[in-house]
Amino acid sequence: MLQIVSYPHPALRYVSRPVTEIDDGLRETVKSMFELLYAAKGIGLAANQVSLPFRFFILNLTADPAQTDKEQVFINPVITKRHLSIEDEEGCLSLPEIHVDVKRARKIKFQAYDLAGNLVEYEADELFSRAVQHESDHLDGRLIIDNLEPLILRETAPKLRELELTYQRAQASGELSSNEDIVKQLATMKRPSPDLVIEPTPG
Repeated sequence: MLQIVSYPHPALRYVSRPVTEIDDGLRETVKSMFELLYAAKGIGLAANQVSLPFRFFILNLTADPAQTDKEQVFINPVITKRHLSIEDEEGCLSLPEIHVDVKRARKIKFQAYDLAGNLVEYEADELFSRAVQHESDHLDGRLIIDNLEPLILRETAPKLRELELTYQRAQASGELSSNEDIVKQLATMKRPSPDLVIEPTPG
């Protein structure tokens, strides 16, 4: 059963592998991820946030489960262009109660496969752009806390330590496996082939 993992779970630092097949199993996984997303009142969720080491994420910028027409799935995304920059506050479902300012490109162009297996190019700005960059960072094992100024990092340290202690208690109780076992499980999940790996195109 899928569940959202919290810092410092090693899946959050695992560089995701390309998806190689779009099948009913992936579609069921996406459905379950949207259920988790709505329960957590979020707008985006990357696969490694549910301990799956593959390159895809989901978005619904409305955070409204009634608006299923706003659901989007991005498989093997590649950001091909970034334009300007802007700083704004972000949170993360894997870092509960932590909100920090993050500098992102204001506008981006990116490519991704959809659930039908079509390669689509998108232009994004505002919240859409920020959400895509946030989730793409997840797929590369990066978190919103990674580029904080020392002063801000010190301010978040108590909450991070609380998350670490909660995680350690879960491991001590047997609720979670050791980090070594988790990393082994991630590494032995279905190995990808290059079939759906995107080669960025100019422009």
